[in-house]
Amino acid sequence: MKIFSTRFDPPTPAPINGVELSPPHIPKNMRHEARGPMEVTGDLVRDGWLPVLRCDKPKGECEKSEVGLLEALTRAHTILRLDLPAPTMLPAVLRQLLMPIMLHALGVPRTPKEWAERFERGQFSDAEAQEIADYLGPRYGKRFHLFSSTERPFAQAAGLTALSGDTKPSTLLVPSIASGNNVPLFSTLTDADHLDLTPADAALWLLHAHCWDTAAIKTGAVGDLQAKAGKTTGNPTSPLGQLGVIVPTGRTLYETLLLNTPIYPSGLDPDDLPQWAWDERPSSLAWKSPAGPEWSTRPAGGLLDLLTFQARRIRLIPTETDHGLRVRQVIVCAGDRLTSTPQEEPHTAWNHTAKPKAGQPHQRPRRHASGRAAWQGLGSLLALAVPEDGDGPYTSLLLRQVDGLLNDDGLSATYPLNVQISGLEYGNQSAVVENAIADSLPLPVASLLSGENGLRQEILQCAEQADRVARALDGLHADLRRASGGEPLPRDKGERPSARFLHAVDGRMRRLLAGLRTVGDDYDLLDKALECWELTLRRAAREEASSLLSAVPPRAMIGRTEKVNGKEVTFRSGKAAGLFYNRLNETLWRTAEARLAEGGAA
Repeated sequence: MKIFSTRFDPPTPAPINGVELSPPHIPKNMRHEARGPMEVTGDLVRDGWLPVLRCDKPKGECEKSEVGLLEALTRAHTILRLDLPAPTMLPAVLRQLLMPIMLHALGVPRTPKEWAERFERGQFSDAEAQEIADYLGPRYGKRFHLFSSTERPFAQAAGLTALSGDTKPSTLLVPSIASGNNVPLFSTLTDADHLDLTPADAALWLLHAHCWDTAAIKTGAVGDLQAKAGKTTGNPTSPLGQLGVIVPTGRTLYETLLLNTPIYPSGLDPDDLPQWAWDERPSSLAWKSPAGPEWSTRPAGGLLDLLTFQARRIRLIPTETDHGLRVRQVIVCAGDRLTSTPQEEPHTAWNHTAKPKAGQPHQRPRRHASGRAAWQGLGSLLALAVPEDGDGPYTSLLLRQVDGLLNDDGLSATYPLNVQISGLEYGNQSAVVENAIADSLPLPVASLLSGENGLRQEILQCAEQADRVARALDGLHADLRRASGGEPLPRDKGERPSARFLHAVDGRMRRLLAGLRTVGDDYDLLDKALECWELTLRRAAREEASSLLSAVPPRAMIGRTEKVNGKEVTFRSGKAAGLFYNRLNETLWRTAEARLAEGGAA
């Protein structure tokens, strides 16, 4: 049962009137006029369908609009960010469209210096913009039409037909809406209802399905020899569903694209192609074309293949309505399956195992933990080296790459880097979506320097302090329940004081991290920031502890004696409070020492 949403209301496309779509530096043959919402063919290149937030720097005004792929890329420096309906769509759009188009058209940077030159320019050069225009024009432009009866529709299998002859409602693409076994709480739609997706929204949820679809049984397709009894079983979730996705973001869409671009010293393999250029692959690979109903279990053929991996065979079925073209029915069948997540996967952290079981790799993708803010997982985000002894986390390729970019003057230590994390929690054999995980975090670039790094250690200590204080509050809560004649809460039940405490300090931690991005070598300022953080923790912890102590009955002062690990232990409210404040002072040692120096109680 899903719990992360109620209903998806497709955003109303906003017209783009009076806005010049092409920057002055783009050649005239690339300039185009806004065509507003998608037309019948669903031209992803020129029709306005991708929601963005852009800013007019001279006026300092920001506005939302819908753009096509050509404008999104060639004007990426004027776009602050993608303005998508769901956080899990960001990696889907980046991976399935924007990044592979850019990388295939322009190539990957081969050295940190080359990466830095692109980044410092802040936008695509005239020559690069022309390359992208040619790529999305005469070279591959016709392959980015969402609806096409004569050629392959984008990211779909033309003519895909279910063995049963049936189609499914478009709600199948939207995990926050009831469909089959996938039933969220509070959903206002059921299988008996239909959802009219605009072509723009259908395109977004199509990309989302290739990245995040559940592992439920899929409809068997006509022409798929592996389908049995009209269905295909054993489907894994789509590739991103197996990861804890980490996406670094910058001040503009252009910077975000560069921050998500890995450096390949030898460049891309010539045989590594995105899904829309599949017909140019060597036939010797014997892999099934994503344009047909058949699929194969195979490794990724390189970065471009990995980013555009077609984990499903899908067909959107458009219908004319009173409100224009809408997608009301779809067919979703089994697609390609990855044999394993390759080590060049750029958007996940890893769990390193020193002695894995036979046949298993040393590193496996790390998932995000539900119910935890991104800053509570800083230990894995800032784990820049493989653990020397034993097991442990290892951060993503892109965050590790920042170290080399800093040393090569590609990034400033004060650059306002942000990290967006996302993930889906699946239940019941991964056939349904239980929850969505999404968060955004300011991350000091200087903390990603390898070697001795005092800032990284201080940041990790701040997160550890919050965790230790939270555990101390839960310990106080458990001791007070015992002193009152009850039992501690089971680990998986009830509301814990630690959750309220961590929520109370969440905003302050984010402000701390944002401030530490500019602290530089000012160690006095760093000490003051860390002391302020301890004061924040102490104040929030004392408020929560006072609330707990005021709620216990009078008999808790006398307490209760019980056996713990074979020994008799007396639990009293006063004793529990004293133990808690001792733990608090041990954890928040800076403020404890300052209070003692001033002659007050710690």
